[in-house]
Amino acid sequence: MLSVVRVHLPSDIPIVGCELTPYVLHRRPDKNISTDDVSESAPIDGQFLRYRWYRLQSDKKVAVCSVHPSEQATLQCLGCVKAKIPAFKSYHCTTKCFSDSWQHHRVLHDRAASAMNENGNEEEELFGRYNNNNSASGVINSSSSSSTISTSLTNGLTPLYPAAVTQKTGVETWLEVGRYKSYTPTAEDIGHVLKFECAVVDMETTLPVASPLTVLTSRVIPAPSASPRCLIPVNGVDVMGKLDLDGRVSSGTFTVLSYNILADVYATSETFSYCPSWALSWPYRRQNLLREIVGYRADIICLQEVQSDHFMEFFAPELDKHGYQALYKRKTNELYNGNIQTIDGCATFFRRDRFAHVKKYEVEFNKAAQSLTDPATILTAQKRNAINRLIKDDVALIVVLESKFSTPTVDNPGKRQLVCVANTHINGNQDLKDVKLWQVHTLLKGLEKIAVSADIPMLVCGDFNSVPGSAPHHLLARGKVEPTHPDLAIDPLNLCQPHSKLSHQLPLVSAYSSFAIKGVGIGLDKQRKRLDPTTNEPLFTNCTRDFIGTLDYIFYTADTLTVESLLELLDEESLRKDTALPSPVWSSDHIALLAEFRCKSRPRR
Repeated sequence: MLSVVRVHLPSDIPIVGCELTPYVLHRRPDKNISTDDVSESAPIDGQFLRYRWYRLQSDKKVAVCSVHPSEQATLQCLGCVKAKIPAFKSYHCTTKCFSDSWQHHRVLHDRAASAMNENGNEEEELFGRYNNNNSASGVINSSSSSSTISTSLTNGLTPLYPAAVTQKTGVETWLEVGRYKSYTPTAEDIGHVLKFECAVVDMETTLPVASPLTVLTSRVIPAPSASPRCLIPVNGVDVMGKLDLDGRVSSGTFTVLSYNILADVYATSETFSYCPSWALSWPYRRQNLLREIVGYRADIICLQEVQSDHFMEFFAPELDKHGYQALYKRKTNELYNGNIQTIDGCATFFRRDRFAHVKKYEVEFNKAAQSLTDPATILTAQKRNAINRLIKDDVALIVVLESKFSTPTVDNPGKRQLVCVANTHINGNQDLKDVKLWQVHTLLKGLEKIAVSADIPMLVCGDFNSVPGSAPHHLLARGKVEPTHPDLAIDPLNLCQPHSKLSHQLPLVSAYSSFAIKGVGIGLDKQRKRLDPTTNEPLFTNCTRDFIGTLDYIFYTADTLTVESLLELLDEESLRKDTALPSPVWSSDHIALLAEFRCKSRPRR
């Protein structure tokens, strides 16, 4: 006889838009314990597992705090209501909560006053919208129940059944909302408790053979969302940049996003103990990351720490829906001992209506390490140690694209406009400064070969795991590393010898240095305060409890490209004072960088 042994949820806090998949342990007739599904189409001894999801309708619907979503809201900001800001952003649990978050909260009002909130539209598309019809003047108490909302049950593959299916248990009334094992809470569930039920059902009678096992959630909360980040022009135009429907401030330009999204395999509660478990779970983070990435509307997207399974099953198909073509390079697995599907890598996406794929190059630093030794010779101990030190499975993905949009080149009418985009994730071991430098140098030498064969603009994006002023950063930004640089003191394999070879001819400039060196305009002064004055790089792109600093960059060839605008940088206040990354609002320990570029007109050669 089939029987259910245990049912539990990975998190008892359900979030709008984040799929809930219970853990169901059952005993089969042969006494074996299994977690595999037993469907009606493949029963065992005439029995199968039936799943139901219910929403508690008889309880009082509760609004939740926008800052502390696990807390019940007692106040609502009517400025948000009048500005038609999504209602769930207007709630606060206490007057102190509202006061403490005011500097962050008022940004919503400022931006809503000038135009519709861009991310608000995206939130509505991906997560639904929570509207509360109660209103008054000033900041009001929001604890009164809202009017009943009609339900349309489409949670699953197809519309299922009438919304009136209910289950009464004593004084409680449960409305059936799903008939699949997994359920994705909607905006209509906010403030309500959900119940998952699993029963063993007889095929002939279609009745349960025993009492079903159930598990209750806490009240459903809306997905916390950050205030959208604006594009800040750096070309001297004294206007505030704003992403339009095409993701650009002006025509004839293109935008590039670089973002380390924090692979799920690294997002452990041990490493990020300060982040709530529900906010660290992949079902939550993937939706939050997707919403953020899609909201930037970048023409080219460079992501790092993308797991193989997540690329194939989530990011590639989801971004395809938004018009992106995907390219991927997984890290090599000579050192990795886990599931090969969870190995991460670099993913580059580009909008099909803006670019066409011309060529792809894959850089495996392991192969570059092995090429240092002649395979025909017997490895000496020193050579073997060298290879072992260099083999770290890191990779880079280089893509050559052709633009489909107008880029006027008066001196070269009709010329194909190509762009080369490198996306990499350099090794993160802080004790291997020589290896980091060698990897960056190897990548740049490969890009130089491409530059010689094709005179095209170049972008070098990624997580370089190197702070401003380090040897890899000097090599990228200055084109060379001085022999006296302290990072060169550790070079057991003489990788950096002679020092004169640590150079390249690409005229690379860090995009975010434009905040410091270009023009004047609204917002530029504020952004300059978020730069390191000695390096003109952001004060941080990675912010955890253990480390805060800059590791991520977008470099470009200054002879072929010019920066038009940059995505505004975050400050510690924007991240909220009581947290580090990742958090319920920001789902990676890194922040995204985005730059808008224009191709320069170049004379015919």
